[in-house]
Amino acid sequence: MKTPDQNNKKSLAEAPLQGRGGIGIILYGAGNIFSLTAALERLGIPYGFINSEEDFDKYDRYIIPGVGHAGAAMNKLKATGLVPAIKALKKPTLGICVGMQLLTSYSEEGDSNLLDIIPVKTLRFADSAEHKVPHTGWNRVYPEKENPLFENIPSGSHFYFVHSYFIEHDKAYTLLAADYGNQFSASIWLDNFYGVQFHPEKSGEFGETLLTNFSKI
Repeated sequence: MKTPDQNNKKSLAEAPLQGRGGIGIILYGAGNIFSLTAALERLGIPYGFINSEEDFDKYDRYIIPGVGHAGAAMNKLKATGLVPAIKALKKPTLGICVGMQLLTSYSEEGDSNLLDIIPVKTLRFADSAEHKVPHTGWNRVYPEKENPLFENIPSGSHFYFVHSYFIEHDKAYTLLAADYGNQFSASIWLDNFYGVQFHPEKSGEFGETLLTNFSKI
């Protein structure tokens, strides 16, 4: 008899793609993706999994998930052999949490060089009595550019964050800004690459709106 947990978790070997053109989730062993896939299923957004370079052709958009240590995540991503293909992508690509940090050039976490797709750095929050690290919980985000990724999401909306490292604020690449002791980029964008530091799959109505928007970009 399967436990409730087993019933809810699909095997990553199963690709529940509902027809060509959905979202390809890049698998590289860096974090639990089941809350993300549950949100996509709830929204009726077709998705599947990318394990090899050939898999990229099956999808029109991509998500790079990730939780934990950026340096370790980058090492796992390198081990897949997918880094050159990722850097060459021309279709919409969304990095979530550590997946967003991987898009940057460098992280203080593990003194790590990353994908260097968006030329900004990932830095550690300073410890203080007022702002405990990690930054955990709901925080407001404020748009700095118009972009279809945040259509129908009001300025000041709350999203759910869990992170000790932040992406430095640079007006050239910041879509959304947030503040936690210092201003940082809650979302970044360059060409077809997007990143969000928060977890849209855990952020209620506006998180679902963001995922729906991404599925239409």
